[in-house]
Amino acid sequence: MQTARLGKGGPTVSALGLGCMGMSGVYGPADELESIATIHAAMEGGITLLDTGDFYGMGHNELLIRKALAGGKRQQAVISVKFGALRGPDGSWSGVDSRPQAVKNFLAYTLQRLATDYIDLYRPARLDPTVPIEDTVGAIADMVKAGYVRHIGLSEVGGETLRRAQKVHPIADLQIEYSLMSRGIERTILPTLRELGISVTAYGVLSRGLLSGHLPASGVEGDIRMVRMPRFQAENLQRNLKLVSTLQKLAAEKGATAAQLAIAWVCSRGKDIVPLVGARTRSQLSESLAALDLLLGTGDLARIEAAVPQERVAGSRYDAAQMSHLDSEKP
Repeated sequence: MQTARLGKGGPTVSALGLGCMGMSGVYGPADELESIATIHAAMEGGITLLDTGDFYGMGHNELLIRKALAGGKRQQAVISVKFGALRGPDGSWSGVDSRPQAVKNFLAYTLQRLATDYIDLYRPARLDPTVPIEDTVGAIADMVKAGYVRHIGLSEVGGETLRRAQKVHPIADLQIEYSLMSRGIERTILPTLRELGISVTAYGVLSRGLLSGHLPASGVEGDIRMVRMPRFQAENLQRNLKLVSTLQKLAAEKGATAAQLAIAWVCSRGKDIVPLVGARTRSQLSESLAALDLLLGTGDLARIEAAVPQERVAGSRYDAAQMSHLDSEKP
């Protein structure tokens, strides 16, 4: 497994990370034993970066990772945690809270759930429009000084916010969606990150399974894709599947899968970009890891991009309500 340094002074992590969100019900029921086995297999395969959020399953995901890391495995992992999203007991979403006092409160609970005395990477899940980013980052920086946090990251913010945050404390990475179907960061955010020396941890590299061609079954309880993500709905889905079909044909020529081509493409975008794969099973993980062995030349990359041209992708990556909360999508 190759490694990458996040930011100028951030942690060294595996070239591929494991996003654990899907193990806590957001895409429908998941098998806890298989989830733990998948985390173990990821670490055995050289993956060190585990990404979670304290609101994934209202704490379930952190408790799951705690079980997976029991028996001395904690020191082998670089744990990235998002905080700030507010949930109701019915699973509803009710905004974000990134006030300094909330930062410390969220962190206290996360440390307990993960059974650890420090978090490697800590970041607000979204920009809180009521709290200056300087205040939020400053509060995390206090936790760095106290030894509870090692490095600071951000999620789904734009260039101006990145610059303001960097003045308060070094930012290791920006977690943001980046895939063949979501290339918006290339316009202004990625150049700003490279100017500032901040890395990318890219989630949604398979566009939540769409690029793999493995679609969720209709009506699966708890799967938000068909309900809240326009790319999976009605005519949008059919248009997008035509693009995926072309990608699958290219993959077959390489003796690979569409998912592997999509992951390999993200890997090709630069050593400062670490893809997070959302494998929920060992078979999905194995497929993802094999993407690291693909050798893609300039011609291959051009054909992959031509198969999934950005202007032909149908539907936004979130519904209108969620898109409005993304600082990264503001002009």
